[in-house]
This record gives sequence, structure tokens and C-alpha cells, in this order.
Amino acid sequence: MLRHGLVGIVLGGTLTITASSIAQPKFDHDYSTYALILSQFVVDDRVDYRRLADNRDSLDTVVEELSAVSRLTFNAWSREKRLAYWINVYNLFTLRMIVDHYPIQGSWFSLYPRNSIQQIDGAWDTITWKAGGQTVTLDEIEHDILRPTFNEPLLHFAINCAAVSCPPLRNEPYRADTLKTQLADSTRKTLAKTNWLRLHDDTLYLTAILDWFGEDFVSHFGQTVGANRAERDRAFLGLVATYGPREIASLAHTGTPKIRFLKYDWTLNDISER
Repeated sequence: MLRHGLVGIVLGGTLTITASSIAQPKFDHDYSTYALILSQFVVDDRVDYRRLADNRDSLDTVVEELSAVSRLTFNAWSREKRLAYWINVYNLFTLRMIVDHYPIQGSWFSLYPRNSIQQIDGAWDTITWKAGGQTVTLDEIEHDILRPTFNEPLLHFAINCAAVSCPPLRNEPYRADTLKTQLADSTRKTLAKTNWLRLHDDTLYLTAILDWFGEDFVSHFGQTVGANRAERDRAFLGLVATYGPREIASLAHTGTPKIRFLKYDWTLNDISER
């Protein structure tokens, strides 16, 4: 018997191995190893980077597992499996990048805050990773793959850039069979946080992420609230009306609140920063 699932065909006394007979490795769509990491090191929306750095073997293992996915294997997956994979890959590679540079300590002349992912040269556009059978940066995952391919605005509540103002990192992986529910849950939990959404008098203060990527929400939420407003504003109000806390959602439904954006806090989402 041939090893590694290869099938041999004897032709004229010669053993021939056909390319089509090479079994593709089975991928764990439950992300069991990654799930264990998240359950152990994500605590109350923060990451215990120090302990994770001291126990990084499992992290390195799951990076290898997700990086080993071939293009052939990836292309055979459903939309939900591909979307869950790319979200998990983005968050996993971000964790690995922080651990690789931990503790992050910028100089006194660097941008504030000095423990930010921004202190890592090329964090988004130069440092590369293997995923889905290709070489990618974090920027390419987000802007060239996730956003244009899947047209799913709620992914902005799922991918985590290791900053306090990022949506909280879930303590579980995203999975294809629960993806819709997880995205909705992450959106509700994120909008319940005052560094993402707050109401003061007649003004809604929203995360800067919505300002940066507002166009991604227009097609999904632009018609949720009937109001004579710019389409981006209608989309923001529709999003808040759908997923925001009850009192704020009710006000958003009226279409009347003013909209302003909050300053973004790039402080590392490290548990030690609490």
C-alpha cells in the first residue's frame, strides 16, 4: 500500500502515480486548535499577549495549518467556509505579528501610542503571509479579498487589528455553519461599546471605522431608515437601527440624529493595558 493516500497503477510492470490520485489534506473547519488559543488567551475583549508569547507553540502550529491550505482545496469550499477562513486568517496573522514583536515599545520620537501595532514596520502592507494558496499582506486580505469578494459589511465587526478601538476579538473562531449568527452577534456586542457608538443629546458618535468604510454599508443598510439624508448617513442610521442598543436604535429609526465620528485609539488591546 502506498503512503500518504497515493494510488498506484501498474502499467507494464511500472508503478505509476497519477496526479489526480493525490488526496488533499482534510481541513478542520471547526478550527479546533485555534479555538483553544482564543479561549485561553482572549479575556474580556483583550488579549493576554504576554502569556501567549510565552506559550506560542500552539499559535505557530495553527498558523502553519491555515497557511498550508492550497488554492485547489480553498476553491472547492463554499462561500461561508471561504469567508470564515479569511476572517480567521486575518485575526490569526495579526495575533502572530504582535507576538513576533512583543513587547512593542516604540521610541520617544515615534507615533503615539508607543505600544501600537503601528510601530511595526510594514504591518499591513509589507509583511507577507501564505493563505489560500497565495502570498498576501493583511491589507490585501482586507481590501483585495474580503471586502470586494464577499460584499459583507459586518466583517468590519469581525476582523481585529489589535487596537483598543478595533471590534473586540471573539474568544472563538468564525465557522461556516454559525457565521451569520456570529457576525450579527459581534456587531451587536461591538455597537454596545461606547468606544464604537454613543449618544449625546441629538448626536450619534460612531467609530471612525464606519467613516473609513462607509460605502461598504450603503447597499445593505441605506434603505432601512426612511430619511432625507445622504446615503452614507442613511446607511449608518440603518445599521444602528438594526444592531444598536434599544434606545439608540429607536432614535436612529427616526432618521433625525446628527452623526459625528470618534477618535480612533490605536493602543494595543493587551490585557496588561487595563
